[in-house]
Amino acid sequence: MTGRSAVTVRVPAKVNVQLAVGGARADGFHDLANVFLAVGLYDEVTAAPAESLRVTAAGPDVDRIPLDRTNLAARAAELLAARYGLAPDVHLHIAKDIPVAGGMAGGSADAAGALVACDALWGTGASRDELLAICAELGSDVPFSLVGGVALGRGRGELLTPLEVGGTFHWVFAVADGGLSTPAVYREFDRLNEGVSVPEPVASGALVEALAAGG
Repeated sequence: MTGRSAVTVRVPAKVNVQLAVGGARADGFHDLANVFLAVGLYDEVTAAPAESLRVTAAGPDVDRIPLDRTNLAARAAELLAARYGLAPDVHLHIAKDIPVAGGMAGGSADAAGALVACDALWGTGASRDELLAICAELGSDVPFSLVGGVALGRGRGELLTPLEVGGTFHWVFAVADGGLSTPAVYREFDRLNEGVSVPEPVASGALVEALAAGG
C-alpha cells in the first residue's frame, strides 16, 4: 500500500483436491463437500481512486473475461461501497496469472482481492465477518479465496472449516486449450443425474488424513 494512491493485493488460485457434489437444491445450487487448497499461483488486483468504476486487465486470456460491471471484482467493489454508503469510484486493474475458466477460481480470487484492496483504499474497516458475508453473496468460491489455506467447504462451498496440513505439496498444472463454464458443468451434472437419487456429499476421510500427514 502506497499512501491512499493505490492498493495492490495478491490473491492465490485454488485446486479442489476433492469435489463431491449432491443433487440440485430448490435454490438451484448444489450441496458440496469441497476440499479447497490454495496454491502458489496468483492474480494481483490494484485499486486506485477514479472518477467512476473502471476495470482493466493484463495477462494470459484476458480477452475472455468481462471488463464491465459484470466482472466479479467490480461487483465486489459495488457491494462493499453500498454497505458503507460510498460511491464505487475506483479503478480496478487485474494482473492475471491464474488460468481463465480452468476451475482454479480466478474470478473468485479477483473478487476477494478487490474487496481487500477497496477496504484498505477507502478505509472502511470492514470486519472479517462482513467481508465473508459479501464474499458469500458474490459466489460459492469467493469466501475461500478470501481465507486461503486449506479448508473443507460445505453448503454450496461457502461454509468453511480449516483443515490440518503437514509438509509441502508440489503441483504441476497442465492447462487445456479451452475452458469450462461452471454453470454449464453443473447443468450437465444435473442432466446426467436426472431421475437419480444423488447421495449426500461427504469429505473423504482418507484424503483428510493424507493432507494432515503430508502424503
